[in-house]
Amino acid sequence: MGRDMPTGHLLGLNGGSSAGKTTLARKLQSSLDGSWLLLGIDLLMWTLPAEMVGDPSGIQIIDGEIRRGPDFMRLHTGFQQAIARLVSTGIDVILDEVLLDGVDDQHRWDEALCDLPVCWVAVRCDLDTAAMREQERGDRPPGIARRQAASVHRGVRYDVELDTSVVSVVDSVALLADDVRHRWSISSARPSDAPLGLPAISAWSQDASRRLAPWER
Repeated sequence: MGRDMPTGHLLGLNGGSSAGKTTLARKLQSSLDGSWLLLGIDLLMWTLPAEMVGDPSGIQIIDGEIRRGPDFMRLHTGFQQAIARLVSTGIDVILDEVLLDGVDDQHRWDEALCDLPVCWVAVRCDLDTAAMREQERGDRPPGIARRQAASVHRGVRYDVELDTSVVSVVDSVALLADDVRHRWSISSARPSDAPLGLPAISAWSQDASRRLAPWER
């Protein structure tokens, strides 16, 4: 990749379902200087052909376990390369990811990102809290949160570790922002308890109404 322009940075948030990654990512977007894109596995899932969900070659959920077939993995590799390209052209990205195969999935990201500036963040959550959040959400097959709470972290190397069942979102953002300031000299505003700021449903909507993305509801 060329280096005629400043590269962006990637904050990789890895954790199981209902660990609090997306909420943390949204708060970081509002706190860190610059314009950070929020990209991740839920966005990729939303773009898949409907026929791929539940197909062995695509992606399946069986007894709380997510299984990825060859067609899905091919698309995911392209997704990784696309994110790497964005970062290489100066775009800052917050990655909302679930490393289902732990260290093996991280190695795949390493290959895509090469020598780009990356900070891997563990977003942990104890089993009972994750399961309670999953039940309250009501939009995920039961059992995923418990299954992923520990497995997605196996063998993964991290620069920062957070536990959202112990530390509040505001304090977690402050801790991570402090690390980013020292790591990359990126300043941040003080995080607040105010409701999340969200983008408009569509740039073309007359009232610029706002709502959560499907995976945030």
